[in-house]
Amino acid sequence: MSETAPAVVRSAANPQFKALRLLAQDSTAWRKQGRVWLEGDHLCRAALARGVQPELAVYAEFCPAEHRLPAAKTLVLADPLFAAISALESPARMGFVIAVPPAPALDPQAPTVVLDRLQDAGNVGSILRSAAAFGFRQVVALKGSAALWSPKVLRAGMGAHFGLSLFDAADPGLLDALTVPLLTTSSHGGDLLHQARLPWPCAWVLGHEGQGVRAEVDARASLRVRIGQPGGEESLNVAAAAAICLHASAVSRSR
Repeated sequence: MSETAPAVVRSAANPQFKALRLLAQDSTAWRKQGRVWLEGDHLCRAALARGVQPELAVYAEFCPAEHRLPAAKTLVLADPLFAAISALESPARMGFVIAVPPAPALDPQAPTVVLDRLQDAGNVGSILRSAAAFGFRQVVALKGSAALWSPKVLRAGMGAHFGLSLFDAADPGLLDALTVPLLTTSSHGGDLLHQARLPWPCAWVLGHEGQGVRAEVDARASLRVRIGQPGGEESLNVAAAAAICLHASAVSRSR
């Protein structure tokens, strides 16, 4: 027997559509619903590649059947409704709803990135991508940082979430469980990064875009470094600084 095609939702009053729109557009809805919205083929395939199974696959009506990915449940939205929930300039044709993964156990010896009150979702997502690319396995976002599972961070992370152990809204006391040395950056002092002997594994601490790493966290650092800036700028964007530092660790490890 052939599979019955899913019904197409055409009304904005539909309860499923309302819940999806909230999940896609409200940065706090994921906490209340216990699930997140992934929009676009790249994010959905990244989740599947890591063994994440969607609770619901959602397609725009114009998405061809041969482009649809396997899922236990499927919902089709009329094209204007899908466009209404999209946060992209050019709306994708598909999305997944997945359950928020349960909090993992902290690995005391894992290469780690610590985010200390980073506010910008784009910066946070970019740092997750760098962490995954350079061999860091877990990310601890301290309270006051942009929520790791918020829609904007998910989009900026481009699938990096699914290769990392993530700790959202963590208390600084969680850092006491790490046995790897903590490294912090500063534009004003510390060893030059390219001259420093970087330990591996380690935990890089990246601070607030304007205020840097708070004193309580900086006091835990085993090493403080600064990035040489011969061009004379006062400071780097935190996501750029993170990529430089994490790459330096990866290179140091390979040597």
